[in-house]
Amino acid sequence: MSESARKGHDVPVSTQTRLPPGQPVASPAARRSAAASWRDPRLVVGLVIVAVSVLLGVRFVGGADDTVSVWTLRTDLPRGATLGSGDLAASDVRFADAAEADRYLSAESPLPRNATLLRDVGAGELLPRAALGTAGAATLVEVPVAVAAEAVPATVRAGSVVDVWVTQEASSGTEPGAVLVFDDVVVVAAPRSGSALGPSATRQVIIGIGPDQQRDLGDALATASTGAVVITKQG
Repeated sequence: MSESARKGHDVPVSTQTRLPPGQPVASPAARRSAAASWRDPRLVVGLVIVAVSVLLGVRFVGGADDTVSVWTLRTDLPRGATLGSGDLAASDVRFADAAEADRYLSAESPLPRNATLLRDVGAGELLPRAALGTAGAATLVEVPVAVAAEAVPATVRAGSVVDVWVTQEASSGTEPGAVLVFDDVVVVAAPRSGSALGPSATRQVIIGIGPDQQRDLGDALATASTGAVVITKQG
């Protein structure tokens, strides 16, 4: 070939090594992925997340059945009515704690004989232990309590079960505190105080004292006169 031909045309040169005829082409060596190490922080974090999720799921499912079976009233019953099995229905209720659940009669326990209501109980209402007595104990002693309007819950009405406290200021040799004078007593009447000219600063609440607390009625009244009365109500 002439020199001019060599200058005018580039001759391609193959970079691939030519193999002798009949010799197979070798495949590239396969790379093996490195095995995951237990010390990989991403793997450790993933395992922790899975374990926490499992524990939370077990706790949620277990707490979903944490209920207590208690008695409720099928119909409205007045104070003095004698309870029978046909008056009650079992309901599963979730309470905040065991102390709150213990305030109501468990449906797993038999109804006491000659159980009589010490106050009116409405249909669908949970049956409080404090509302139960015997036929001879259905009579309550009605006690009027004068209390500041702001020291009694607005939801208190006839039939409510309340506690009556007396807050005492510090005196010589004593420290300020509160004394429980009536525990789980029923409200017989709770008239609204005030007139068209404005609300009164004091409200009268009439409570019914059962036989179990009547023996200490004198001491309770004497204590109530030494400080400010506060009424509390659960639920």
